[in-house]
Parts: sequence; C-alpha cells; structure tokens
Amino acid sequence: MGKRVWLGIQKHMTLIKGLFMFSVLLFIIREVGRVMHEVSGQQVHAVLSSLSWGTLGLLLIGGFVAVLPMLIYDFTIVEFLPGNFSWGYIVRSGWVTNTFTNLMGMGGLLGASLRANFYSQSATKKQVVYAISKIALFLLAGLSLSCWVALILLFGFDIGQPYQGYWIWLLGGGLYFPGLFLFTRLNNGEFFKDLTWTRELRLIVGSSLEWGSCALFFLAIGWALQLPLNLAAVFPMFVVASVAGVVSMIPGGLGSFDVFMIFGLGMLGVSRADAAGWLLLYRLFYYFFPFGVGIGLFFHDAGRRFNRFLGGLPVAALRRGAHLFVTTFMYFSGVMMLLYATIPDVVLTNHIYMRLVPYMFYFLDQVSNIIVAFLLIGLARGVGARVKRVFWPTLVVLTVAIGVTLWRENFPGGLAVLLGLVLACLIFARPELYRESFHYSWGGLLVDGSIYVGTFLVYTVLGLSMFHGHHRPWLPQDWLLPSTQVWLNGLGGLLVALLILIGIYRYLAHTRPDWLQQPFDAPRVRALIHRFGGNEVSHLAFLRDKHLYFYQKDGVDQLLLLFQQRADKLLVMGEPIGNQAELAPALKQFMHDADLAGRRPVFYEISEALTLRLHEMGFDFIKVGEEGHVDLTHFNLVGRAHKGERALVNKFRREGYTCEIQQPPLSDHDFAELQEISDDWLGDQTEKGFSLGFFDRDYLNEAPVAVMKNAAGKTVAFANLMPTGDRKMTSIDLMREGRDAPSGIMDGLFVYLFELCRDQGYTGFNLGMAPLANVGVSHFSFIEERAAHLIYQYGSSVYSFQGLRAYKEKYVTTWEPKYLAYRRRASLVFTMLQLMLVINRPATGGPRNRLVPRWLDRWLTDEINWQNRL
Repeated sequence: MGKRVWLGIQKHMTLIKGLFMFSVLLFIIREVGRVMHEVSGQQVHAVLSSLSWGTLGLLLIGGFVAVLPMLIYDFTIVEFLPGNFSWGYIVRSGWVTNTFTNLMGMGGLLGASLRANFYSQSATKKQVVYAISKIALFLLAGLSLSCWVALILLFGFDIGQPYQGYWIWLLGGGLYFPGLFLFTRLNNGEFFKDLTWTRELRLIVGSSLEWGSCALFFLAIGWALQLPLNLAAVFPMFVVASVAGVVSMIPGGLGSFDVFMIFGLGMLGVSRADAAGWLLLYRLFYYFFPFGVGIGLFFHDAGRRFNRFLGGLPVAALRRGAHLFVTTFMYFSGVMMLLYATIPDVVLTNHIYMRLVPYMFYFLDQVSNIIVAFLLIGLARGVGARVKRVFWPTLVVLTVAIGVTLWRENFPGGLAVLLGLVLACLIFARPELYRESFHYSWGGLLVDGSIYVGTFLVYTVLGLSMFHGHHRPWLPQDWLLPSTQVWLNGLGGLLVALLILIGIYRYLAHTRPDWLQQPFDAPRVRALIHRFGGNEVSHLAFLRDKHLYFYQKDGVDQLLLLFQQRADKLLVMGEPIGNQAELAPALKQFMHDADLAGRRPVFYEISEALTLRLHEMGFDFIKVGEEGHVDLTHFNLVGRAHKGERALVNKFRREGYTCEIQQPPLSDHDFAELQEISDDWLGDQTEKGFSLGFFDRDYLNEAPVAVMKNAAGKTVAFANLMPTGDRKMTSIDLMREGRDAPSGIMDGLFVYLFELCRDQGYTGFNLGMAPLANVGVSHFSFIEERAAHLIYQYGSSVYSFQGLRAYKEKYVTTWEPKYLAYRRRASLVFTMLQLMLVINRPATGGPRNRLVPRWLDRWLTDEINWQNRL
C-alpha cells in the first residue's frame, strides 16, 4: 500500500510542486499586500534619504564583495572538467552565473544551464552534468551550517529570543549538512570518485562564506540605517527567512524572504517602513546592481562568441563605425569652433548653425577656440589615418575640451552623453589606430590646407576692411569684427595654430621603418637575380633612384620590389623580381609593412595575372598600355612587310656602318663618346627616371652597350642592354643617336641586336611599352580608360603615342597588356599625377629624356616620305 502511494506521489510530483508553489505564492501576495497597505512610499523614501552618498557608495562596494565568495564554486567546478580556463574567464563566467542565479534561481536550473554553457568546450555532456551536480549538492551547505549557528545563538546565548519559535525551521535546515556529509563520505560510487577531501572542504568553505557574507551584508545595511536594535539578534531571523525562501522555490526567495523578514524585524521593534527600506537596499545592492554587471558580462561573452563565429566581422564593423564617428565629430567640432571664432555674428544668426551648436565644444576665449579648433582638425587627420601615436594626444585634448565644455552651468544633458560617447568610442576604436607613421595624402592635404588657407584669407580680408576709412558695400555688416584687438588676437591664434599643425604632422610622421631607409645594395640585388632570374624591370634597380624591398624566407632573399615614395604612395615599378613561388606571401607582407608605415602601394606596368591577384587584395586597376615582344626564333627581314628595313640595313652595310658590343666597365674614352652622343641627343631637354633609364656611368657599367659606328670608326648611336637574368627575354633601355647619325640608324641597331640575341640563345626581345595603346577602345570600358583613349588619339602634340606604337608594330610579334593597380577609394587623378612627377623628376645621374625622341621624329618623317614615294 505504502509503495503504491509513493509511486503515485512520484507520478504526480510535478503537479504537487506546482500546487505547493502556487499556494506559497498566494500567501506571499496576500502578506505583501498587507504590508504595502501599511507602508507608504513617502516613509520608505524618508528612510533611504537619510543615507549619505558616501554610505551608499560603501554599500555598493559591500554588495559586490558579498557576491565574491560564490566564485569559489566556479574555481572548483573547472577541476572536475577537462580543458584549461583562464582566471579572468572563470571570474567573468562565475559572476554571470551566480548573479543570475541569485535573482532568477529557477530551482538551480538556470545556474546549471549557464555553467554548462560556459565550461563545456572540452568536456562531454556526462562530465558536465556530473560536475554541476556535485557543485549543486553543496550550495546549501553554508545555509545548513548557519542554521546551527542560529540555534546556538537562540538557545545557547539567548540572542534573538523572539525567534525561538522558529526552531523547527532551523533544525530542518541544519540537518541538511550532516546528511550530505555522511552521504558523500560513505558513498563509494563512481559519481563521488573525484570528490576528494580537499575539494569537498573547499565547497563547504565556499558555501559558508557565501551565506555568511550575505548575512553580514544584510546586518551592515541595518548598521548603516542606525536602527536602535541588537544586530546579532537579527541573524537567526535572517537564517529562518533564507530557509523559507529556499523552501518556497521562488527565484531569489523574492517575496517569501521579504515577508518573513518584515514580520521578524517587527518583533524587534523595527517599523514596517524601516524594514521595507532595509530590504529594498538589500535587494538593490546585493541582487540588482551585481546582476546589472552580470548582464554586461553575459552580453560581452555572447557577443564575443558571436563575433568569433562570424570571423571577427561584427567587432571590426563596430570599431570602424566608432572610428568614423570620432573622426567626423572632431572635424565637425573643429570647423564649428573655427566659424564661431572668426565670424561669430554671421554664424550666430544662421539657423542651421544654431541647431548644431548643442553638439560642439565650447571655449569662451577667441584664441583658445582657434587653437583648439585646429588641434581637433590636425588630430582628426591622424585619427582618420589610423596612426598609433595619435591616441594619447587626442585623448588628452578631448578630455580637456569635454571638461571645459561641461564646466559651464546648465550645460545640456544630451551634450554630456554625446561627449561621453565620443570618449568611449575613441577608447573602443583604439585597436584601429595601429599604423606607425603618418603621411599626408594629396586629398587630405588639399582639405586641411583649404580650411587653414581659407580661414586665413577670410580673416585677412576682414582685418584689412577695418583699416579702410568707410564701410565696403560688398561686405555685410555682420562680417565686420568689433575691434582691431579682436582681429589681432585671432590672427595670432591662426599663426599659433599653423605651428601646432606643423608640430602635429612632425610628431605623427616621426617614426619611419627601417626598410624605407636601407641604402642601395648592388651585390644583394645581383645575388637574387642570379639565384632566381630577373624580369623586364630588374635591371632598373641599378639606376639607384628607387628603394628596395626584399622579402625573405628563412633568412634568404626571395623577392624584390622596386618603388619610390610620393606623398602617401609607394609607387612600385613593374613585377616583383625573384622567386615567383613566394609571390603571394611576399605581396601580403609588403602590403602589411606598407600599411603599418601609413603608405598605400601603387603598382605600375604590371601584367594581367598580377593585376587580377591584386584586385582580390582590394585594388582597382586601369590599363596603361601594351608591351611589345619580338619572337626572335622567327625573326627575319624576308618579305614585302620588311622591304624598307631590309633596304635600310643593306644601305648601312654598304656605307661601312658596323655594330659592336662594348662590355662593362666602359673605358674613359668610350664613356666620353657616349656622353657626347647623349648630350647631343638631349639638347636642352631633361632626363626621365623611374620606369625609364637615364644616362649614368654606374648604370651603364652594369650591362653591355651596343654601339653603331660609321666607316671612320666614330660612334654615332648606342643602346644599353637590359639583361633579365633568365636567358630567355632581353631588352634595351637608352636609345640615343648623335646629330650626325643618318636617318633610320636605330632600325639598323635593332636588327643587329635581334640577330645577335637570337644567336646567343634568347627567344624573345622586349621592345617596351606603347603607352595608352588599345586602352578604352570598347564602349564598355571604364570612364578613366575611355578618357585615356582620347589622349591617345589627340595628344600627339605632347607625346607621339600612336607614332611609338606604329614604329614598334614593324617588329612586334605579340602585345602584352600592362596595367596600373591602385588602392580602392584612392584618387586615380592624384595617383597618375604622382606617377608623372616620379617619372619626370630630375634624376641623380644627370639631365632627362625629351618627350618625343629625335630618332622617332626622324622615323615618322621618313615614313611619310616613303608613303608619298609609293
């Protein structure tokens, strides 16, 4: 019969629990209603207002300290589980779990679920369940021991005598610990196998500290309220109310604990209002405020997991947004302050400006407004460029500006929130500030320079108008400054601001990486080309007008990039030189190093394959021309197509012209002859550089030079060879002729070189670029390429684009497209201008190339005459 009853109870246990909780809840609601009816809000407010801010601060700290012992559970549970958890992770996870459980216990279900979520990374489901179950057994051990302490106080020391009638609650709660201890020690099952004496003792101490600190904090609130009662007498009632809260199974004992404590405190003469205030403070400082921190940590952990799941994109997007917000706000505030400092009467009558005024910094002095305005603008440029060194100066300036702004009386509350958000966003976006150095882009310099120059010009005009005898009709009255002193103060502020901007730039650009300062190392370049082979631009390294970037693997040079600096750009000439198997990591490393240095790479005259690879790395591109290749294995002058060249070569041979190869190093006599030809060919023009060679003895001594001599043995033209190191493709760079050289001499030199290189085993000859050839010919081409096509068609007065293409067409077998790759969102116009400046800047070795070579001029004239004869 008894067994059947027990089975029936087990079958309907859920219903029985529900009815029990419902009845407890009804009792609590009825009793709370009675208390609320007897206590007014004004009475509770009077109790709370009696506490000072210092006392409230101490209670806040005390509430957080009282929660700390609960973390012992979490430091113990990880010992039952595999995996390594950091101290910080355990503290964060434990705080979330315990503060959530305090307020929303759900019979331990919530705590178990949270711990399973936090500590199950390396454990099986069974291991997690076992570990949580062991911890759950000891959660009430401290309360059970507190019941025995309360019984001793009641009947041993006669403390809390009014509560002796609750002995049955205390005895029931006190029996839990002895029963638990005997059960765990006498049970030899697998479940308790890893529950050592040390771990069990730690759990018992942790639970005792949890309930003990909770009780002490509750009593500390009574002390803070300065109520006339013996606080030790409250302890037994606190334990009874806690047992009642646990038995009620209501999360946090909410309601049940409070009802018991209000009635119990009443037995000691505490009024209902004082008791309600006491409990309210307890709930706030022990439950709700720690719970608020727990919510923050929970969302931080959930956000971190979500961020990791999405590969870091959410945090990256938030940091980018915060970074953009700080940069925009600093520029906005700087411009707004500048307008207010220079033309106050104008902007203060502008409705748009006045609507924006509540969102800017405030400085009363005109000079300080100007100086801080340009400080904000200058630092905003550094923040926008993501420079690491800008963080602390920006933090200081923003903190001072915020402090001065909020020092005013009656400042808008929304402004305080906004400025706090700006500061928080700067700190949050700090990882975005990673670059080691700053370099002005032309666009940035144009914007900042326009702001300063525009302000200076306007201010100068306003000042000059004050020295004129009468008012100028074209200048509105609102624009006039009140006095000469105001104008002089503002002018001084502008001059100081200029010095500040220069100082900020020098400070941000101070750091320069070592790889941008390395001297030219010719043996190192030769060794890399000898090891892996070169390409069509490798010989340009010996011009010494470009920086060298070596990519190494295991301490061995693998790839070399040639580049020059201009503003914030690194203009890379041609394809990387060396081991092409390491191209991907080399490009990645170069991008990384350039980014840290605050530079943006631009790749000029690169192949289609490299262009597509760079496009995947965030580059846009534009076609800049085609490179002509001659197939030497099939080259000859047979046929009608080469009739003119064949006749020209035969003519040179009849007249005694010969072609020779001069090996380096050049003698003084040979070099003097070449120098005379080069000077004669250049005339009053200047050399080019970067993508083209210039006349320089060191450069010419790096490779053989082909010379054309007349019958008298005098050199009349020359071209220096550009070996690529792979014995497959070769080329020439400088092609120069004297004034007394016959027309078409370069054709003779080309034919000789083609035959010579073919006999030496070369299979191809690179005739170089035909700029803008076949660029933008399609209706669907990029607008920039179509504009380049117009230059190709109609720009012959500046550079004979079509003539150069036509000249090379006689020999070229195949044309290879060449591209310019530049970072997205970079200005193509500025990039092209910077490239032109680099190509046309004075070279170290001497004067520069003319735009249209004389031999090309002569060839075009000969071609016209030839067509006329036909």
